[in-house]
Amino acid sequence: MTLPDAPWRHRRGLDTLVTALGAGGARFVGGAVRDTLLGKDVHDIDIATPLTPQDVIDRLDAVRIKTVPTGIAHGTVTAVLPDGPVEITTLRRDVSTDGRRAIVAFSDDWREDAARRDFTVNALYADPASGEIFDYFGGLDDLSAGRVRFIGDPAERIAEDHLRILRFFRFHARFGTGAPDETGLAACESRAKDLMALSRERIADELAKLLALPDPVPTVRQMQARGIFLPVLPEIDAEAVGRLASLVTLESEAGIAPEAQRRLIALLPPEPRAADGVATRLRSSKALRKRIATAVTADGAGPAEILYRWGLGPALDRLLLSPAPIEEVMQEIRLIEEMERPVLPIGGGALVARGLKAGPLVAQALHAVERRWIDEGFPDAARVDAIADEVVAASLAG
Repeated sequence: MTLPDAPWRHRRGLDTLVTALGAGGARFVGGAVRDTLLGKDVHDIDIATPLTPQDVIDRLDAVRIKTVPTGIAHGTVTAVLPDGPVEITTLRRDVSTDGRRAIVAFSDDWREDAARRDFTVNALYADPASGEIFDYFGGLDDLSAGRVRFIGDPAERIAEDHLRILRFFRFHARFGTGAPDETGLAACESRAKDLMALSRERIADELAKLLALPDPVPTVRQMQARGIFLPVLPEIDAEAVGRLASLVTLESEAGIAPEAQRRLIALLPPEPRAADGVATRLRSSKALRKRIATAVTADGAGPAEILYRWGLGPALDRLLLSPAPIEEVMQEIRLIEEMERPVLPIGGGALVARGLKAGPLVAQALHAVERRWIDEGFPDAARVDAIADEVVAASLAG
């Protein structure tokens, strides 16, 4: 089998780069090969080479291709091309691993390099000139069958890098058909506690990649049923998966693109303090934590008020995560999507001009004006002026 032609193979400077590495000095590897065989778009290009990192740098410098030693200790040099970077990594073998990081030695053995990769579908190489595919572990058959399978003993692969547990499920959700490979699934289940050794940032990043896929629900449901989340995210129970399933259905009905952060919120406890506790554990940003709080706080605010206070994204969060009937939710989504975000057409200065003394009383009166404006459905400036007159009169009388 040969690698089909694809737009990424014609990126500016790529032929020059490959020629500089010499005959037999480069093979495309991993996602670019896998996704091209599947007819999917390719964004990242990776090249494997038996050359040492310094040799790669010297050869590319000779043809005026800029390089950056992005992962020099692990043999990776990034070539900067006009249409995007290309990562070039020296063939490797693992010397030692602890589940989080590996110490590697450089190699000139292509099969040895393939053996240290995670899944057979990620260990496919292609010759840049001829397109010939090199498949050492049955990756082509697995790709054709929609099967995500560990290279070698799954338990050993997981022991080398615990994150492979989550990657197994993400890759199945993206490329798999039918049930996951049972041997791999059993290994992930038996070693789920290994996830406790990983940083929460790595777990959150991998979970986000899974949740961003078109329909992660069947995979997330299987992960929950098999106890994968229990060691690190026990809050993701069957009820949480149900909320995610409802959200995905609503997104599809409303024509709203999948978004990992909103889907994560669906998996969190629908109570502000508990949800924030999980978000904090995952080292979430302040912006995400605020978004979570807005989505799960039961303050009685309607969709239009949420649009006014926080914008379209949070308003959609609140609606899409609502337990209200789907017909009602869909109607309100259409309503706010057609609305412009309201702007209160009055400020504290206008209240001072009406006779209030600057200070806390003005803030209280402005809040009262705002509240009535919201409750009346965001009327125009003339009505707000009338409301302001009434509020100021009441304040002065009091």
